[in-house]
Amino acid sequence: MHIQVPSDTSFLSSERVRYVSFSGIVRGEFVKIARLFWWMTAILAIGFLAALLLQASVPDLNLSAQKTPLHFLYDIMETGMTFFRILVGIFLLILTSLCIGREYQYGTIRIVLARGVGRVQLLLAKLALIVLLSLGLVVLFSLITLIFLCMLSFALVGNLAPLGATTSAFWANTGRDLLAVVISMGATILLAAAMSALGRSLTFGISASLAWFPLDNVSALVLNVLAEVTHSHFWPSLSLYLLGPQLNRLPDRLLPKEVQGVSASFGAEPLVSVSLVQALMVVGAYVLIFLVLTLVTTWKRDIKE
Repeated sequence: MHIQVPSDTSFLSSERVRYVSFSGIVRGEFVKIARLFWWMTAILAIGFLAALLLQASVPDLNLSAQKTPLHFLYDIMETGMTFFRILVGIFLLILTSLCIGREYQYGTIRIVLARGVGRVQLLLAKLALIVLLSLGLVVLFSLITLIFLCMLSFALVGNLAPLGATTSAFWANTGRDLLAVVISMGATILLAAAMSALGRSLTFGISASLAWFPLDNVSALVLNVLAEVTHSHFWPSLSLYLLGPQLNRLPDRLLPKEVQGVSASFGAEPLVSVSLVQALMVVGAYVLIFLVLTLVTTWKRDIKE
């Protein structure tokens, strides 16, 4: 018996090309940025360790470790969280802009789409990759902080006795501060994604993303000056809607008052009293706007690069 095999199998290869798994896209995107990611992670680690060493050089830190070990632990952990939040924010703004904007900048977006990948599918794969890498950074730098804390305890008092002062409240408060860091990272990723999708340029994405938070903080200072000059409550109320100041003070909104004194919140703050619910609503609104802007811009606008 002879079985006739169709000579034209192009439709089979076409189907294989047309089907691209989401996980495969994510892996492919990581390959593109892997070298850059590891270099940036190394630089981030150096900056983070330098910040921790600077904190470790504070006078009388050994006395604090011996006499008030819980205060010592809060100081190190909160300072580490603050420096990580600042440094990883810059890290994510640059990495996200590169991951999304570079395809448009160099015109390689058409090549990727020609392989059967949808525009929104590609964008979601890039965002998923950045989120996974961000969570990995959180785990990595949490371990670095714990290891540094153990080494510092040995250097100051010769043992790990200060770690024995930890309580369930300490770990709960550390978790809340870490939650503030994760929320800030999420908002940062979507900000950079929105700017890159809107400008469709690596240059625009990085420039607009890096300029956002400094402008936010300066705006809070300008509003404060206007309030002092005009004696109007209108200007301070506008600071409620600035993303940067809300993220700056989010740890204070999440932590109990008794530990806010040793919490290392950093940067400009809203000029009016803000509750945790209000802060989360403002941040959530920005996150939603950034996400919708990113998706709609990618979905609706034609690729002309």
